[in-house]
Amino acid sequence: MLKKQRYQAFIDHFSQHMPEAETELEFETPFQLLIAVVLSAQCTDKRINMVTPAIFRDFPTPEHLAASNFDELFPYIKSVSYPNNKTKHLLGLGKMLVEDFNSEIPSTVNELVKLPGVGRKTANVITSVVWNQPNMAVDTHVFRVSKRLGLVPQNAKTPLEVEKHLIKHIPKEHIHVAHHWLILHGRYICLARKPKCQECTITHFCRYFEKNQKNMQLEADLIPKSKK
Repeated sequence: MLKKQRYQAFIDHFSQHMPEAETELEFETPFQLLIAVVLSAQCTDKRINMVTPAIFRDFPTPEHLAASNFDELFPYIKSVSYPNNKTKHLLGLGKMLVEDFNSEIPSTVNELVKLPGVGRKTANVITSVVWNQPNMAVDTHVFRVSKRLGLVPQNAKTPLEVEKHLIKHIPKEHIHVAHHWLILHGRYICLARKPKCQECTITHFCRYFEKNQKNMQLEADLIPKSKK
């Protein structure tokens, strides 16, 4: 299957079966989403959704974060991964939003990455989810699944390389939702250690499945046939 055909099959399938895919992080405002995404680094969305309601309640604005301190904020965050760093990031993020952005969430990747704890992936999530901008956030799921499907070359070594390949070949109007297609497929079907190929509905255009099927056939061909 040619790359163009593989991309078209990918878009056709998920446009039909998962047209309204969205983040599983729970939020109501761009500020809340920003907090949730910063906290979600190397942590599950399920865990983040457990701790953010209290944070959103007690720190509803950038001003509230900016006026807080480590000892006050840390107890809200201590159950997530890297709580010390994330506490510091949120405090710094609140202050910078107040001092440099008039308490508004920046709408561009270049501005967002200036905030503490916000890398390119986080900035891409914010801009794509809030404003439907054609930005592709590449986390471990997107990195893995895009390669397995054959959307991205196996020799793509960095998230930025994967991002560039996906943006180049996915139509602009689908990029913001394609991010969620890849994440959700990786989270529930195309697992890192043991992908659920037997449950997968897109094996017909998956390079990983094609390769494994060929290997299984080769192994079967090498097994001596039983004598009659």
